[in-house]
Amino acid sequence: MIKKNKVVSFDYEVKDNTGKIIDGSGENGPLVYIHGNASLLPALESALEGKNLEETFSVVVLPEQAYGQRNEELLQVVDRSVFEDIDEVKEGMVFNAQQAEGELQVTVIGIEGNNITLDGNHPLAGITLNFEGVVRDVRDATPEEIKRGDVIKG
Repeated sequence: MIKKNKVVSFDYEVKDNTGKIIDGSGENGPLVYIHGNASLLPALESALEGKNLEETFSVVVLPEQAYGQRNEELLQVVDRSVFEDIDEVKEGMVFNAQQAEGELQVTVIGIEGNNITLDGNHPLAGITLNFEGVVRDVRDATPEEIKRGDVIKG
């Protein structure tokens, strides 16, 4: 049964409210983590608590429980000269930007002439996440895995 300090392996698919697939284990195989060490969204980890091998799960994770609501103040238009060391700036590129509060990951979402529009929101901000999946494996974490806080592959 899934509880704290168990290594859990599960297959999953996550969709938005329109049914569009956002992510899933698919070709990469099951997601593997140590339960109870905050490596998953809390609402997803809570939904997995107490599940057993081959048991299915379904959970709706609201934006407030995941990546928050979109914040339009995190959109910014900058001059291309900000990217002087980059030969070609394209939509979808991700950069780390320094701010007074620390580093912020930004995505290029628009290019118009020398104006580059950046979005500092997480790509899944404002999106309700609908998870469905099945537990594939549950085992005790080793003392070393518990100490590291991560699953040892191999």
